[in-house]
Amino acid sequence: MRIEIPEQKKFVHEMCMPIRWGDMDAYGHVNNTVYFRYMEQARVEWITSLGYSVAPGDESMLMMNGFCNFHQQLTYPGELILKTYIGNIGRSSLDVFTTMALTTEPDTMAAVGGATMVWVDLKSGKSLPWPDHVLSKLQ
Repeated sequence: MRIEIPEQKKFVHEMCMPIRWGDMDAYGHVNNTVYFRYMEQARVEWITSLGYSVAPGDESMLMMNGFCNFHQQLTYPGELILKTYIGNIGRSSLDVFTTMALTTEPDTMAAVGGATMVWVDLKSGKSLPWPDHVLSKLQ
């Protein structure tokens, strides 16, 4: 099942990341699970670029679910361009999307994925409405 990312989205971050030798599996290509790690790193760098720490505190942005559509096998060596976008902002959730392409083929998607992020009170484990200081940076 393929989940498409929406046309209506806001570009918020871009980064490059090398494909590491250890990212490959016995089949000689980047293991599918590693694509999720690439997307995770893109989200972490975006969140820290907003001035927030990903280290646990009293409240934080946590991933609720995720998906990845694989379009191309990746192998070492290589370098990726990861672009992060956000979709509609809900009361306490936000869809974050990531596109992934090789720097040598920036218009050819290797993978496209996303995650639903939720603002959570870490003590109670319950979602909270976005604080104003976060909303102002998201909008």
